[in-house]
Amino acid sequence: MILVRAVLILAGALLAGCVSAPPGLLPGREEMRDFALEARFALRTTLPEQAPQSSGGRLSWAHKNGDDRVLVANPLGIGLAEIEIKPRLARLRTADGQQYESTDADALLAEVTGQALPVSRLAAWLLGKAGPASVMEIDGSGRPSRFREAGWQIEYGYADDAAGALPDRLTLRREQEIELRLRIEEWREAR
Repeated sequence: MILVRAVLILAGALLAGCVSAPPGLLPGREEMRDFALEARFALRTTLPEQAPQSSGGRLSWAHKNGDDRVLVANPLGIGLAEIEIKPRLARLRTADGQQYESTDADALLAEVTGQALPVSRLAAWLLGKAGPASVMEIDGSGRPSRFREAGWQIEYGYADDAAGALPDRLTLRREQEIELRLRIEEWREAR
């Protein structure tokens, strides 16, 4: 049950390796709108009055026309959960056949996992797009390196020094409660 809960938290928090697409074949970070990626994740949660829990695995994420589809798998690639997010509909299906739906993705993940998760902001965060109330720190190549938004700290890592590079590492952290590390192995344009 702890692993399932951790996977559900990860699926909500979604979100680095070598980016495998050759330079020049993908749009830069600023131009990227629709994307697909393959990543490995490490998730650590510390819930009140419980020992810290860690898990890891793989995820496949497609973001197209504002819709998201995320498949979460264990380290061996066995599917654990699927999340679909569309305007006004979020659906989470687990490997054991349970299905949850809501009109609000953030509320759905809070209900299922017990954690308030910013699932609605993750695609923007992945591309280094902070909300208007956030202060972005920029690295020496002019790329996002770190910012805070809605109680979360988001940090980026890159495989090269190109100004428009997509990140190959992403760390999301909320206080001492949740830390999600992504190692993005492949970026593609969503089709």
